[in-house]
Order: sequence, then structure tokens, then C-alpha cells
Amino acid sequence: MPKFDEIAKLIEKRIKDKVYSSSQKLPSEYQFAKEFNASRLTVRKAIQSLIEKQVLVKDPGKGTYVMAGLNKEKIQSGIGGLQSFTEVAKAHGKTAHTKVLEYHLLTNPSVDVMKALKLEDRLNQKVHYLKRIRFWDEMPLTVEEIIISDEYVQGLHKADFSRSLFSIIEKTTKIAYSRQQIEAVLVTDELAKLLKVKENDPLLKERSITYSADGKPIFLDNSYYRADKYSFDSTLTRLQ
Repeated sequence: MPKFDEIAKLIEKRIKDKVYSSSQKLPSEYQFAKEFNASRLTVRKAIQSLIEKQVLVKDPGKGTYVMAGLNKEKIQSGIGGLQSFTEVAKAHGKTAHTKVLEYHLLTNPSVDVMKALKLEDRLNQKVHYLKRIRFWDEMPLTVEEIIISDEYVQGLHKADFSRSLFSIIEKTTKIAYSRQQIEAVLVTDELAKLLKVKENDPLLKERSITYSADGKPIFLDNSYYRADKYSFDSTLTRLQ
């Protein structure tokens, strides 16, 4: 492992262990270079890698700071870019597993669904409905309702979807980006039972469409997350 990677991992571990707190100014490049027995150029490269990961932020002339809002108790999605549920769990040192509730051919999909998947001119194209509970270790965290074109799941059966959907799709098609809308909703009786929360507790509903690099929709997803355990994190930077 390159020296700058080692230094970056050590700094990031200190942040996770709360040695460095949110918004705290870090030691100077010179101090880090002396501590880690490395050149300032190597330290600078380590810090830059953490800035690109949105862990640190640099204020020219003043120093480098831990980005505000890190070390929250809630699970945060979005910090590492577009990630599958399984990848987010792994990044937090947890294990994701899945219970598949339904998987079947969707008969008579709505016009809105076909438009979202850009299949309105291919009405004979089959689409499938997939419903799953995703667990964070043993805690039910989200219920997913996914509609996906047949071309991405040909030959697959209900049991095949107990693993990451991203990993299934990316055997044949590279996932590029996702457009998301998030709103607060109240839990229904069914979702309360599936997620083990109280009736009328708040949930976060995420509606997303995931695309390939050429802008082709792959699947439509309505997911319901426990608002007491999950948050979506976005960092917006000003254009130069």
C-alpha cells in the first residue's frame, strides 16, 4: 500500500474514533510529516485524497478541517457517491442481507412506469416487480419496491435476488448514475410490521431511477427507510 494511502487511512480512523471531531482543524502538513516520518508531499497527497472523499475540507491560508456533519449516529447514504445498500453496509463495517417478498412479471404496467423506463414505444417489453426487505445486520432497515426491464434479469428467479441488485446488473451493464427524490411519509400498517416500527412513525421514501452511462433507465425504485436510523447525505460545492 502506498505511504499516502496508509496516512489517509490513519487520519480517517482517527475521525471515526472521534480523535478528531466534526469541524476540527487538523495538525499542519509539517506536523503530520514529522509524526508519520513522511515527506510533506506525501502528506499533502493523503489529505487531498480525503478531501476528494468529502471527509476533509481545506480553507486556503487557514488549514484543513474535518468536514462538518461526520460521526453522526444515523447511517448515511451518499457520502461515497452512488452505492448499493450492500456497499453502504460494508463501508460501515456491517453485513447486509435480504429477504425477498415478491418477484413476478408485472402485467399491465402503468403508462407512468413505462415512460419512466423509456419503454412507452416498446409496449411489448416485459417488466418485473421485485419487493424486498433489506437488513442491516439483523435490523430491518428498508423495504424496496423495484420495477425492472426483463432484459436485465432474464433467466433469474426469486431466490437470485437475495444478493445485491447492483452486482446482478453489473455483470452485463455498467451502472452510471441515479436520479433520486426523497420525501417524508408516515408508515402504513404493512410497512410497520415489515420494518418493526410503530404505526404512524415517519419514514423516508426514496423514489429513484437508475441509469446506464448512455442514459438508458435500468430500474425504477420506491424504497422506504426507517427515518430514525437512516439519512441521505449530499454535499453541494460552489462552482468556481
